[in-house]
Amino acid sequence: MAPPPNSSSVAVVASGLAALGIWRLLAVAAPHLGALVIMLQTETDFVSRIGFLLAWGILNFTWIALLRRPALSGALSLTLVVILVLLSRLKHDIMQMTANFVDLMVIDRDTAAFLFTIFPDLRWSVIGAGLVTIPLMYALWWLDPFRIRRLPAAAAALACVAALTGYAFAFPDEAWRSYYDDGYLSKFARSGVTAVSDFISYGFMESDAIASERLKLPLVDSCHPAGRRPHIIMIHDESSFDIRQAAGIKVPPGYGGHFKSFDGKERIFLAESNGGPSWFTEYNVLAGLSSRSFGRFSYFVTRIATGRVERGLPLALRRCGYSTISLYPAFGAFMSARSFQSSTGIERFLDARDLGAKDVEPDSFFYDKALRLMAEQPAAKPLFMFVYLAANHFPWETRFRPELTPSWRSPGNEPVVDEYLRRQAMSADDYAAFVARLKKQFPAEPFLIVRYGDHQPDFSPRLLDPDLDDAGIGRKLLARDPRYYGTYYAIDAINFEPAKSPVVMDTVDAAYLPLVIQEAAGLPLDPSFEEQKKIMLRCNGLFYACKDGAEARRFNRLLIDAGMIKGL
Repeated sequence: MAPPPNSSSVAVVASGLAALGIWRLLAVAAPHLGALVIMLQTETDFVSRIGFLLAWGILNFTWIALLRRPALSGALSLTLVVILVLLSRLKHDIMQMTANFVDLMVIDRDTAAFLFTIFPDLRWSVIGAGLVTIPLMYALWWLDPFRIRRLPAAAAALACVAALTGYAFAFPDEAWRSYYDDGYLSKFARSGVTAVSDFISYGFMESDAIASERLKLPLVDSCHPAGRRPHIIMIHDESSFDIRQAAGIKVPPGYGGHFKSFDGKERIFLAESNGGPSWFTEYNVLAGLSSRSFGRFSYFVTRIATGRVERGLPLALRRCGYSTISLYPAFGAFMSARSFQSSTGIERFLDARDLGAKDVEPDSFFYDKALRLMAEQPAAKPLFMFVYLAANHFPWETRFRPELTPSWRSPGNEPVVDEYLRRQAMSADDYAAFVARLKKQFPAEPFLIVRYGDHQPDFSPRLLDPDLDDAGIGRKLLARDPRYYGTYYAIDAINFEPAKSPVVMDTVDAAYLPLVIQEAAGLPLDPSFEEQKKIMLRCNGLFYACKDGAEARRFNRLLIDAGMIKGL
C-alpha cells in the first residue's frame, strides 16, 4: 500500500499549480495591457480610440476563431499592431505619411526590394524577429488554459467589422490627417473600410462605364514631322515655385528669372500634390493623365499604373524615332519608378545606383551625367531625356552643401525659407551652366527644354495663409485651392524655334505637359493626344477639374477601350 502523501509536498505542488495558473492568466492579459498602452500613446482623441478598440477586437476575435486560444491570439494581435506602428513610423520618416490599408492592397516586390536596399539590416532584423517570435508563440500555445468556441468568436469578429464600418462612415478619416505622425491603427482601420468601398464602386481608377466613340490606334510609322526634330529635355525641378506668391517674403536680387520661358513669359503649372509626393507629377508628365482619377488610391498611382497604363509621352516620342532615357535620383524600386517609367516608354532608366550617386546630389551632378549620355547618342537620332532633380528636396532645416554657395547672403526670412531660397539659387545657377555647356558641346544641335516645379514645398501653405491652423489648411488642400498647387513651367530652346500652339497656355494642368511638349516641338500627335488636345482647348487648360472629373472619366474609358489602359 502506498504511503499517504506528505502535506508539505501537497502544499508545494498546490502553490506551483497556483503560480502556473497566475502565469497563464498573465499570458492572456498581457497582450491586452500592451495594446492599451499603445492606444494611449498613439491615439490622440476619443474618436480615434474607438477605432483602435474596434480594430483590436477584429484582430483578436479573428485569431480566436482560427486558433481558439485567447493568449496566443492576443499575442499575435499585439505583434501585428506593433509591426503596423513601426512600419507606419518608418513610412512617415520617408514619405511624411502614415501607413494605410491601400499599402496592403498594392504591395509589390519593388517596395520590399526598396526597403531592404535602403535598410540593409532590415532583412536580418526580420529573420531575428522570426527566430524569437516562433518559440514564444509555441510557449503561449502550451501555457494557454482556455479554449473558446469558434462560432461565437467569428460572430464577435463580424460584429466588430460591422461596427467599424459604421464608425468609418460616421467619422470619415480626413486625408490631411495621414500627414500626422499618430493614430496609426485607427487611421489604418478606417482606410480599410473606405478603400474597399471605393474599390468595389469603381476599381482602382475612375472611368465611364461606356463611351459612344472610339480612339484610333496609333500607327508605329505614322509620325512624320516637318523639319528637323529637336532633342527634348524635360527637367523635374524638385519642390520649386515662385515664393513671391506669399506676402512679405524677402528674395535675393534677380530672383524670378528662373521661372521665365524663352519668350520672357512666366507660366503656371498646376500640380496635383503639395509638399511631398513627386510621383503624382511623375505620373502626370509621363502618362499625360491625372492621378486624381485614382481617388484615394492616387498615393500609389505609379505602383498601380505599372504594366497597366501603356500610354504616355515617351511612347509617343518613340513612334517619332526618339530614344528615351530617364535619370532618376533615388532607387528605381521606390514607388515602382523603374517599372512605371518603362510602361510609359522609357527605354533606358538610370537610378541613383546606376549613376553613382552617393547621397542627395546637387543638380550639377545630374546635368553632368546628362551631357555625357548625350555625347554617346547616335548623331542622327533625336533624344528624349527626363532629368529628375532632387537637391531642393526637404528637409530645409539643414544646409545642403554650403560650400557650393560661398557668397550666399540670406535675405532675412525664417531659416527654412532662406535655405529654400539658397537651394533655388543653386538650381538656377546649375541650370544656366548646363545650357551654356549644351551650346558649347553641341553647337549645331537643336534642343527643346521644358522645366516644371513638381509641387510646392510642404511649408508653402503656412506662408500663403499664415492665419490658418492645420485643419484650415487641410480643408483648403482638399478643396484644391490653386494657390497651394500652382508652381511653374518654362520652355527654353537652343538652335530651335518652338512652334506656336494654342495649348501652350499661361496656366495648364500637369497632365497636359506632354501635349505642350509635343506641340512646341512641332511633332504630329497620335489619336489619344489629338483627343486630349480637344479636351484641353474646351476646358481652358483644366483636366480632372473640368466638369467635376467628367472629361477625365470619359477619356479614361476611351483609353481602356483602345487597350492603352488595362486591368483598372
